[in-house]
Amino acid sequence: MNPGISARLDRISTDGRFLTVPMDHGITMGPITGLVDLESTVEAVTRGGADAVLTQKGLAERVHPHRNGAGYIVHANASTTVGPDSNDKRVTATPREAVRAGADAVSCHVNVGSDSEPRQIEDLSALTRDTHDLGVPVLAMAYARGPRVEEDDPEDLAHAVRFAEELGADVIKTGYSGDAESFERVTAATARPVVIAGGSRGTDRGTVEMVRGAMDAGAAGVSMGRSIFQHKDPEAITQAVSAVIHADANADAALERAGLAL
Repeated sequence: MNPGISARLDRISTDGRFLTVPMDHGITMGPITGLVDLESTVEAVTRGGADAVLTQKGLAERVHPHRNGAGYIVHANASTTVGPDSNDKRVTATPREAVRAGADAVSCHVNVGSDSEPRQIEDLSALTRDTHDLGVPVLAMAYARGPRVEEDDPEDLAHAVRFAEELGADVIKTGYSGDAESFERVTAATARPVVIAGGSRGTDRGTVEMVRGAMDAGAAGVSMGRSIFQHKDPEAITQAVSAVIHADANADAALERAGLAL
């Protein structure tokens, strides 16, 4: 592996495990709860143990003073929930723009099975080529989304993660299939580290049990947004998720460690 890529992967992980908090939702959904005071949220999740945070390039100067030494990832494409097709992600940053914004890695969202998939193949291929030329790793957010796939089907998710590896991604984020047994099919589909998305916020126990199941199935961590930054105590829920990922805690121990046990 290119030494620059290896060094930067170390900046966004701990011992090969990843706890990333993406906060690029403002472009997609607007200034939602948890992202209005972005600075406080970045402070909270990085105090809680996040290895890295992720935003669009325009928010970099609001992130850097508050990330407590955590890594920083710039997201390089987007769509909105009010546009004509939320699955049609368009390029928002080049690798050089991401590096100028202080990025340790660059991420790109692809929707395997969507009507816009052919162009997203080209976009991810170009991004991995140009980003790797700079010695910077790529996180691919590879989802099964579209009329020909099911978002939580393990076979469709396995196709999505393999798609991302074949195009050069270094770390791959995808949806969770719902249980550890079925998710083993997904992690087995690629030699790259697989991290799961969190989706909309659920219960504390549901969140940590999902993370525990993914880790038991061979995942390398999470890239979890709303479940963390929309929590009433983002620092505490980050601590709980970190306990599962980095200390191999079970759900009860993780919740107790974070002060979230009932």
